[in-house]
Amino acid sequence: MLPVPLLARPKEVDVAHVLFIHGLDNKPEQKYLHDLWLRKLAFSDGVDLITNGVTSAMAYWANVLYEAPDANLAAYEAVDSGLETLGAGDVLEAPGPLDLEGVSETQAASIRRLAARLGVDPGVADDTLPRPEELTLVRLERLPVPDWLRRRIMARFVRDAHHYFYNESFSPRLNETYRVRDVLRSRFIDGLKAAASQGPVVVVSHSMGTVIAYDCLMHEPECPAIDGLMTVGSPLGLEEVQAFFPAYTRANGFPAAKLNGPWVNVFDPLDVVAGLDPLLANDYQSGGRARIEDLREDNWGTWRHSISKYLQGKQLRTRLAQMLQVTWP
Repeated sequence: MLPVPLLARPKEVDVAHVLFIHGLDNKPEQKYLHDLWLRKLAFSDGVDLITNGVTSAMAYWANVLYEAPDANLAAYEAVDSGLETLGAGDVLEAPGPLDLEGVSETQAASIRRLAARLGVDPGVADDTLPRPEELTLVRLERLPVPDWLRRRIMARFVRDAHHYFYNESFSPRLNETYRVRDVLRSRFIDGLKAAASQGPVVVVSHSMGTVIAYDCLMHEPECPAIDGLMTVGSPLGLEEVQAFFPAYTRANGFPAAKLNGPWVNVFDPLDVVAGLDPLLANDYQSGGRARIEDLREDNWGTWRHSISKYLQGKQLRTRLAQMLQVTWP
């Protein structure tokens, strides 16, 4: 598929605005995370949005599901050198079991199918501890993801999906309670509304953030239209995820009413989240015609789901620069 430009903008229209939306698991505080995405994208002669006059913002939702921001910043910075270190921080914490008693049997069955596909038990807390030597790992090329880590990340995704799709009431902190889907949708939509005056809008989404972005574009009437969508490390290819969307069909899964430009889906086949079904073009068609550009980006090391690695990838950078109509080496 040939690259598709974002749009032919008149000279009087400002350059594009980018709305980032992050993925599953806990994250650092919002300002740091936004700056991190910009730095990783610009790292080593990459795409510098600021230099190119492209404004951006982060649709941040980690604090809806986690008590406090992740303070283990070393893990987010280490990938510049090709290494990853996982400390005994939040990413190692085992998520608790899901209470499926309060949902319908149909809903519970949907969650169980997703959990089974991902190899976790939603009704049991994974309290298996990693071996001491696995607490800090130098990530060597092609080394498989440790099973304890894969299980915990997958369990986190099942929990996030459950809370989101069934709009669970959740209290991450004392005296704060959220209806998860309502708040996550509103944060993404508010980010788009704030961007509307900036010029053409491109959404760059990662992991669970791709689910939120797609859900809003496809199913939320108040969601503004956008000019380009990039999904990165997305689980949207899973049939068990597609089953949560009302009236989903493969032939008409493309959000044509709200997406006025290209949808580029970036994946690493060894990404533990996207790898089970990384291709989206056949799953989200428009009138039975493929509209999505699936783009393979081979990351390095063990943890291929890392947004920091994706943002340093040549394929992602090339295609995003084309979508934004900016230059880079």
